Amino acid sequence: LHKTMYVLFLLFQILGAVILGFGIWILADKTSFIAVLQMSSPSLKTGAYILVGVGALTMLMGFLGCLGAVNEIRCLLGLYFTCLMIILLAQIAAALVIYFQKESLKDELSDIVADLIEDYDPSDEDKRNLRDAWDYVQIQISCCGWTGAKEWESNEILRNKSNTEYPCSCSNRSKDLEEGRGFCNLEDPVNGTATYADWPVHEQGCMDGVEQWLKDNLGIILGVCTGVAVIELLGMILSISLCKNIHSEDYTKVPKS
Repeated sequence: LHKTMYVLFLLFQILGAVILGFGIWILADKTSFIAVLQMSSPSLKTGAYILVGVGALTMLMGFLGCLGAVNEIRCLLGLYFTCLMIILLAQIAAALVIYFQKESLKDELSDIVADLIEDYDPSDEDKRNLRDAWDYVQIQISCCGWTGAKEWESNEILRNKSNTEYPCSCSNRSKDLEEGRGFCNLEDPVNGTATYADWPVHEQGCMDGVEQWLKDNLGIILGVCTGVAVIELLGMILSISLCKNIHSEDYTKVPKS
């Protein structure tokens, strides 16, 4: 039993490090869709800080649990069990919130990207990281806008130029992608005006690409979450078993009168 506990505690150290690293990666990432959400949505940034906290707590609990098992300290094992239960319940609650609020989360994503596109300004250095992150997404997924290229017609700069320019990161031409940011000039616009239909850009919106990525990786995500939950349950069961074992041994050590 003790050996099994040691293995689980080691797994929790690794698991805590992974969760901690994932949270730090979300906060540090500046060139992906995660960066767009992190810089635009306070809720995702808060979630990243929670991940960092959970990762650090998981590593601490692994250490305390191992210390409790080695020295047969029941209060540490009890603390380990309680913290594991809280973490597991928090994960279940988070999963339920995401599941039941997925439509509102989808609407929030749509609003975030719509505001980003509308305010996109290559000369605004304060929002350069956000622009670069969105350009990266459009290039990597080969998409344009959230639901389609038409959304870019709401951009004030493009509207003022009668849509004779278009976002370079949306382009399906390799020479535009070499720049990959800002706006590119449309060749020979009719009467000096144009619409999104005249732009040499991808037709697919990025929403479809992001949803497809989630579908393709859903099995991996669910598998990892299930594996984490199973490890946590095993840790809870074994810590309780070890507590009872220590309790029984304590009684056997009492001298008979």
